Amino acid sequence: MEATFEQLIELIKSYNPDEVEIITKAYEFAKKCHEGQIRESGEPYIVHPLAVANILATMHADRDTVCAGFLHDVIEDCNVTKEEIAKMFNPTVAELVDGVTNLTQVDFKSKTERDYATKRKIILGINKDARIVIIKLADRLHNILTLQYKSPEKRIQKATETMQFYAPLARYIGAERMRRALEDLSFRYLHPSEYLDTKEIIANYSNKTRASMNQMMIEIYKKLSDEEIPFDLKLRIKSAYSVYQRLSMGETIDNLHDLLAIKILVGSRNECYNVLGVVHELYESIDKTFKDYINKPKANMYSSIHTTVFNPEGTLVQLQIRTNEMERINLQGLTAYWDICQGKAGDTMQEILKNKYKFGKSIKAISKIFQDNQAFVQRFQQDIIGEKIYVYGDDGRMIELQEGSTIIDFAYARSEKTGNLMVKAYVNGQPVAVNTTLSTGDRVHIITSKDSVGPGEEWLEDATTIKAQKAIRKSLTREKKNGVY
Repeated sequence: MEATFEQLIELIKSYNPDEVEIITKAYEFAKKCHEGQIRESGEPYIVHPLAVANILATMHADRDTVCAGFLHDVIEDCNVTKEEIAKMFNPTVAELVDGVTNLTQVDFKSKTERDYATKRKIILGINKDARIVIIKLADRLHNILTLQYKSPEKRIQKATETMQFYAPLARYIGAERMRRALEDLSFRYLHPSEYLDTKEIIANYSNKTRASMNQMMIEIYKKLSDEEIPFDLKLRIKSAYSVYQRLSMGETIDNLHDLLAIKILVGSRNECYNVLGVVHELYESIDKTFKDYINKPKANMYSSIHTTVFNPEGTLVQLQIRTNEMERINLQGLTAYWDICQGKAGDTMQEILKNKYKFGKSIKAISKIFQDNQAFVQRFQQDIIGEKIYVYGDDGRMIELQEGSTIIDFAYARSEKTGNLMVKAYVNGQPVAVNTTLSTGDRVHIITSKDSVGPGEEWLEDATTIKAQKAIRKSLTREKKNGVY
C-alpha cells in the first residue's frame, strides 16, 4: 500500500521538519497541475509524483529533491515552464525538474530517437547535479512497481530498458538496494517462470541451511562478545536476479557460497580487521576468495572485507565485515550522504562523482567522440555502467575494467606509457597474448621495453575501453607524423 501525503509529511518531520511548508506547497502545486489526469491504473495522476517523492523521502532526501520529485512531470505533462518553477520555488528545484524531464516528440522522427536523446540529456545532467539521476531512478522504480497496468508489450519494453540502463546506473552510484529492486522487478516480467523457480531455489536453500547459519551466528556472537568488540550481526540473502545470473553461468546452488552471507557490522576500520582475526580463529578460511575492499574499495565506493569460511557442517559461507557507515554507503551509495552530510549533501555527492567515481571526465570523453545519441548512450552503458571486472597488477594494485577488457586495456589503465611500451604479458604466471580477455581475480604482469615499437593498428580492434583506444590513436598519429610508417 502506497504512502499517503500525511504519512510522507510525518516522515519529513522526522528528519527535516523545517521544510514541511515548502514541500507541502510542491505537493499542492503538482496536484493542481495534474488535476483531471488519470494513470493507466485508473488512479489520479498525483499518486505517481507522491510515490516518487515518498521514495526520495525514505532516503532522507533534501528539500529541493523532494520538491522536484513532486514536480518531475509538470514541465512535460502540464505546460509548466522551468522559469515558473524557479519563481515559485527556487532555481535549484527548476534545474532538477528540467534535468529529469523527457524531451518532447516534436523534434524527433521516432520515439526511439527521442528516448536516446532524453537519456543523453539525463547522463550529461549528472555532471551538473547528481540528484538528477537519483530522482530519475525513483521515478523508474515506481513505474516498475506499477508495471502490471501496462500492456504486455509495454511491460517487456520498460523492463528491458530498466535492466539495461536504469539498474546498472543505480549500481554505478552505489545504490544497491534500489538496484536489486529494479533488477528483480524487471526479471519478474522478462522471465516470469525463471523468476519463480529462482525464488523457490533460494527459499529451499535458505530452509536447508537455516540451522547451520543460526549456529554460526550464535558462535560469532559469543566470540565477539567475549572479545568485547561492539558489533551487530545481519543475514544477507542474494537477490533473485543475481542468483539467476550465477546459475545461468553453470554454477550450482551448493557452490554459491555467497547466496547467504553473514554481515558483521562494527564501529571502526580497525575493528574490522580485529573481527577478521577472530572469525579466522573460529573457522578455516579459503584464501583465494578473500577480498579486502576496505583497503581497496570498488569504484562505486563499496567497502567491506569478504572472507569465505567452512562452517561446522563443512559448508562454505561468506562473511562480510564492515563498519556501520560502510554498510549505509554500500546499500545506499550517493544517497547515503543525505544523512551523513545533512545540508551539504548535494555538494558532497558532486565532489564524490568528480573525484572518486571520475564520472564527469568519462562522460565528457564519450560525449566528445560520439555525437549520435544512440551511439553515445550505448557506449556509456558499456564503458561506465556496464558489468565490471577487478584485476590485479603484480604490485597488488586493483584495477577496475569493463567486462570484456583485454590486457591492452589493463596496460593503458595503468598508464599510457605502460601501454605504449608493452612487449609481453603474463596472466596468473602464464605468458599470454596481449589481446587476451581478462576475468575478475586475474593477476597481470606487464613487461615493458624502451625498444618497443609501440601499439599497432590491430590493437584498436582488441582494445575495448575509450582510454586505451584514445591512447593508441594518439600513438599511431604521432608515429605517422614522425615518418615511422
